[in-house]
Amino acid sequence: MLNIGSLVVDSLDYIFIVDKDYRIIYNTRYDEKLNNKTSEFSPFDYFNKNYLDVYPSLNRDNSSVIKCIETGEIIINKRQEYYDYMNNKYVTNNLTFPLMKKGKLIAVVELAVDADDVDGQQTDASRKFDEFVLKLKKDAGLITFDTILTDNKQMKDSIEKAKILATLPNPTLIYGETGTGKELFAQSMITYCQVPKQKVVIQNCAAVPDNLMEAILFGTVRGAYTGAENKTGLFEQADGGVLFLDELNSIPYNVQPKLLRVLQDGTFRPLGGNKDKHVNVKVIGAMNIDPVQAIDSGIIRKDLFYRFSGGLITLPPLRERKEDISLFIKHYVDYYGRAYNKDVIGVDDEVKKLFMDYSWDGNVRELSNTIESMVTSLSEGKILTRSQIPMYVLERMEKEKGDYSIKMEEESLSGIKEEDGKIAYHSTLENVEKQMVQDALAMAKGNKTKAGEILGLPRKTLVYRMEKLGIK
Repeated sequence: MLNIGSLVVDSLDYIFIVDKDYRIIYNTRYDEKLNNKTSEFSPFDYFNKNYLDVYPSLNRDNSSVIKCIETGEIIINKRQEYYDYMNNKYVTNNLTFPLMKKGKLIAVVELAVDADDVDGQQTDASRKFDEFVLKLKKDAGLITFDTILTDNKQMKDSIEKAKILATLPNPTLIYGETGTGKELFAQSMITYCQVPKQKVVIQNCAAVPDNLMEAILFGTVRGAYTGAENKTGLFEQADGGVLFLDELNSIPYNVQPKLLRVLQDGTFRPLGGNKDKHVNVKVIGAMNIDPVQAIDSGIIRKDLFYRFSGGLITLPPLRERKEDISLFIKHYVDYYGRAYNKDVIGVDDEVKKLFMDYSWDGNVRELSNTIESMVTSLSEGKILTRSQIPMYVLERMEKEKGDYSIKMEEESLSGIKEEDGKIAYHSTLENVEKQMVQDALAMAKGNKTKAGEILGLPRKTLVYRMEKLGIK
């Protein structure tokens, strides 16, 4: 059963219910109590009316409601464009699922998010909808190891290892670059171990300010600091279940000893408290920075990493598992073709070669977003071609070609000399320093303190150098 109570407020624009005979039962779009912009309609304009009479522009090819009634399957439909009988236009992203009673379909429920009325690259509304669908899948336990697509041996070995670790109390650390599927692995482990969903706690550590991390993880006692109240921390909330700490490397260095202690013996002390508490929590951590690099840079304590190392799962980047690229091309072309109601069947040979040769720094996530953009821009034909590849991706692909790298090498050699033949010493050093600072900031996700630690510089010095180098 899908628990959508908390998601509706945050993520949905409308809820629409149609019975098996295509009669409209309810639509929040026309409910004056929920939508103050519905003055042109009253409930009598749609209640118990035929769905196709109210929305005459819809049919089986473009309506998620009709598809759901006919198939009884959950339908995802992105950018469904349609008109009502008063010629009002709507563009929505829809998740439509059947309501069953004693094995028979009695109605369908459509959860809708208004889409940006533009085509092209993935929009904020599209991302919001994707996040909503992902939350529902997590809540329903629909993310399993069977949903992980791969033909790569290392990935398959990682799946088998994750299945074993999911049933053990040992802490698990999932390492992989951004977009390799760390959260997918963590969610699959959670589903596999069959922990009650109320005992599953998920926290993105990068979203918590450093000064609040200890209180969030371990709770507080009234009077611990000005305004502090008795508050349960994440470990206590997850007692008897699973705590998933995404971006583990964002936990402040000074909080890590307390995390190590609870991993070792299950005990901790709330902030401001004088008594220890004991919990039984399976901890799954994930990070996109190489653990050894994180230790050398002073981001992760060595003893904390060693506590996780017995349960380390490493996910290879997409560029190291080329056999999966064809698999993902087919999967996402089919997925987005259905979602956007596009009659697309694949990519041409040139696109496939470009995809196979490209490094995919954003991994599977970048490939997915690229294909989504290509599908939405397809206006005719059934095959995706080079012309549909987003320009920023195409430029990166071109830069990675061998002839371009030779050209860049020649340009870089000539670029270190002035017109009089002298070596451009100062400008070359400045360019190198600028690149190093930018790389450190990228590794630290914009956190200047952590970037300074990576470079071995105090934060103030780093900020000063950023200003000098013109880095925003």
